[in-house]
Amino acid sequence: MRKLIIASATLLSLSACSVLPDFASLGQGGNDDNMDDLANNNPVVNQRTDNFGAIVRPQTFSNVNGAYKSRPLAKNIGDYVQNMAQDLVANMEYVTERTPVAVTHFSLIDSDLKETNLLGHQMAESFVHEFHKFRMPVVEYKSTQFIRVTESGDFVLSRDFLDLSNSTPIQYVLTGTMTKHQGGYIVNARMLGMESNVIVASAQMFVPYYVVDALIPSESSRPAEIVDGVRLIRGE
Repeated sequence: MRKLIIASATLLSLSACSVLPDFASLGQGGNDDNMDDLANNNPVVNQRTDNFGAIVRPQTFSNVNGAYKSRPLAKNIGDYVQNMAQDLVANMEYVTERTPVAVTHFSLIDSDLKETNLLGHQMAESFVHEFHKFRMPVVEYKSTQFIRVTESGDFVLSRDFLDLSNSTPIQYVLTGTMTKHQGGYIVNARMLGMESNVIVASAQMFVPYYVVDALIPSESSRPAEIVDGVRLIRGE
């Protein structure tokens, strides 16, 4: 009888050990998938470490000129605009497939509303694409209605108001503001009636800095200076 009790106690202790997790293995390297579950999504605990306990920096990518250097992107600015466009359409009023709309650049909120940056330019271009996918009649008011052939290329768009038409059938316009925030930009978008100035749709989105910094200005848009007769362009 005594031997039977000892054997039963031994089996119970072995079975209990089999169901316990190997906490020692979880602490080595921090690469075990179960460690993320135990950490409850703590960003500090979830950082990958090497065999010596040092935090492993994420892989970075850069272009040949060194203007852009950041971690690999899972999303770009077009993905954020797509979500904002869906929010706008979800609460949009009066705008139909027969009401022409236009899209302007987004301005910096702490300026005189006449200043923008590369993010404001690209967001407007992305909204034109998204609205066209919703079959909205988007008006390209920068079209010159003629093709200008130059040595640099052939163009139909212009920012010279003398080249543009004075009358364009626009009933609604998408505009917005951008606010610099810790970690990114807060973007506010709104659809306005051109005559009534009434807001018929609105949306808001936070765009992180690593997505904004992935936008690289072209060489022609960077400030240049002449030193000893040589045109210099400062990198970022």
